[in-house]
Amino acid sequence: MTAEPAPSAPPFVGLSHPLTVAEYLEIGEVEPGYTELVEGRLLLSPSPKRRHSRACSKLWLRLDEQVPPEFEVVEDIDVDLGLDARDEPGTVRRPDLVVARRAAAGRVDEEGEVYRASNVVLAVEVVSPGSRRADHQVKRAEYADAGIPHYWIVDLDEPISLIACHLAGEFGYAEPFPVEVDLDALL
Repeated sequence: MTAEPAPSAPPFVGLSHPLTVAEYLEIGEVEPGYTELVEGRLLLSPSPKRRHSRACSKLWLRLDEQVPPEFEVVEDIDVDLGLDARDEPGTVRRPDLVVARRAAAGRVDEEGEVYRASNVVLAVEVVSPGSRRADHQVKRAEYADAGIPHYWIVDLDEPISLIACHLAGEFGYAEPFPVEVDLDALL
């Protein structure tokens, strides 16, 4: 009789130090759910619920129809916020959607499926029951610190709402591109 090999522990069990972005990216996907890296610590989140996933897909479709050709809309991909030196514990978030510069796509495909914050013009988070504070406060500050110029917080609780945050430059508020979204149609 041949015994089945014991399943190996996930690579993040028993970590002895906070992770750099490079170390985090070496881990790869963790199922079920997904991970983010916050100041070198892994944060595991459950997979989104149907309502959340459906709203993200519909919003992706609406944005994809309207973005100028120099941008692309990508769902559920890592963004290295670049808040720390490469050899220091880092922060990688996974927004529900990003609008990124299309010119970065080749590098992202070749170097490990992670955008740099400097490639992202809009990050979008759809609020989940366990993410309200993080989406409204923590991620809002992190995305601003990373220089992502636009951040949308979509809340599916009635009445459905969208908070559009922006980094005001010399000329004040400006949309990243003209866009119309029917929030009620997201559900």
